[in-house]
Amino acid sequence: MQRFAALIDRLIYTRSRNAKLHALATYLRETPDPDRGWALAALTDSLDFPAVKSSTIRNLAGTRIDPDLFRLSRHHVGDTAETVALIWPGSEGVEPEDQRLSTVVDALAATTRTTAPDAVADLLHRMDVDSRYAMLKLALGGMRIGLSARLAKTAFAQAFDVSVDAVEEYWHALEPPYTELFAWAADGGPAPDLSAIPFFRPFMLSHPFEGESLDLTEYAAEWKWDGIRVQIARIAGETRLYSRGGDEISKAFPDVVAAFDVDGVVDGELMVRGEAQGADVAGGGAASFNALQKRLGRKTVSKKMLQEAPAFIRLYDLLVDGGTDRRELPWDQRRGHLEDFVPRLTADRFDLSQVIDVPDFEALAELRASSRDAAIEGVMLKRRDSPYLSGRKVGHWYKWKRDPLTADCVMMYAQRGNGRRASFYSDYTFGCWSDEGQLLPVGKAYSGFTDAELKMLDRFVRQNTLNRFGPVREVAKTLVLEVAFDSIHDSKRHKSGLAMRFPRIHRIRQDKPPEEADRVATLKAMVP
Repeated sequence: MQRFAALIDRLIYTRSRNAKLHALATYLRETPDPDRGWALAALTDSLDFPAVKSSTIRNLAGTRIDPDLFRLSRHHVGDTAETVALIWPGSEGVEPEDQRLSTVVDALAATTRTTAPDAVADLLHRMDVDSRYAMLKLALGGMRIGLSARLAKTAFAQAFDVSVDAVEEYWHALEPPYTELFAWAADGGPAPDLSAIPFFRPFMLSHPFEGESLDLTEYAAEWKWDGIRVQIARIAGETRLYSRGGDEISKAFPDVVAAFDVDGVVDGELMVRGEAQGADVAGGGAASFNALQKRLGRKTVSKKMLQEAPAFIRLYDLLVDGGTDRRELPWDQRRGHLEDFVPRLTADRFDLSQVIDVPDFEALAELRASSRDAAIEGVMLKRRDSPYLSGRKVGHWYKWKRDPLTADCVMMYAQRGNGRRASFYSDYTFGCWSDEGQLLPVGKAYSGFTDAELKMLDRFVRQNTLNRFGPVREVAKTLVLEVAFDSIHDSKRHKSGLAMRFPRIHRIRQDKPPEEADRVATLKAMVP
């Protein structure tokens, strides 16, 4: 456990990408099974201990630590796991033990809601400070230590000198602690047999289009719909639906999963039926992203929701047709196979993303400019001779999104971040003026600013705090933030009646007085 704790410490305090890769690759080479597999799963948020929640740890701390001391310490540190690790009272006469990571995983996995507090307390008593922190982050998930899943896969590939594309393909088909993966890469064993598993294939991704023109004889254009990119796979009678990150989301969309009854793997956009976006565009419309969001992340879906928000997938690409892998074919040939494949599917659950038929790039630019009126995100540009490649490869696919919307908003509240930002107020709630002259929250953002701007914003929060509500600070309503966002929709969950899509801080408007910030009515006029 101490070795795992030391790895976390290095990853948190190392900014260099190469240094992170070296640290993780070294750990994977030098650590035995199954500890290294469990570490890999923990670092990529692939472990879940449902009996251990943040409330479990907070309540447990309340039985051992003075509540006021814990509250003040948590407010200063900014992270529950780190706070508990630092101030947990050790047991007199008990020396810290260096337990196996696998032993800790087994202990956490065996807990119930009833036994979890005692089990966690026992582990805390027998660990040093660093191991306590590592154990609590492991138990709660969501480590936020500056290590992406892609970086972890790259480190694995470098550790054992294998292809990162192969690692990524096997990764999502196997369960922690990835015994078969290590047996193949580290021990020279056979590649994992995935022939009977409807596994996830890494997505082909795009670069933002920043040029002035493209030859449409070399590139095809499609609409970029506003849903979530998904992949659905079926083999040997089993169907699974995956998100862009490779997480299985089948339980949230049983209607779509049940309807995909043809062996194969397809890539598309998951949406909900409606007319909010693209109603007049070839291929038909879909509801706003806000309608889809009501179904995301659910473990069960009610019959009422299935009826009110029927999901479907607009198909972009065909990766596997029956038992034949089509990814090495050029796009135009895959497109032909996809057009033959789609009629075999249930029409109300699957349709085809239409290719935009325009005479030249100038005409496409005009269409793209009007995409906001149709509430579509923009246009995709795909090289006609491009194979389906994992990851983001230059020159093959481009996304040409419509220009973002912007609004001048006033900072209202701030909260500390996590991980590297735990000591900074980096999450900002902002609002616009109602007709009655009241500031109403319209969104929350925690990105878009530089490190220097973060320090300036953090200083503003500390110097202009009016009230404290647990970890949240209310600030003087004097700082205007220009916020960029992709779209805005009606929402019953917010007092303003609005919800922004992908808000981020575009500029800090110290030159603008707060009374000149935008009005809620102005934002409502932007709703499609």
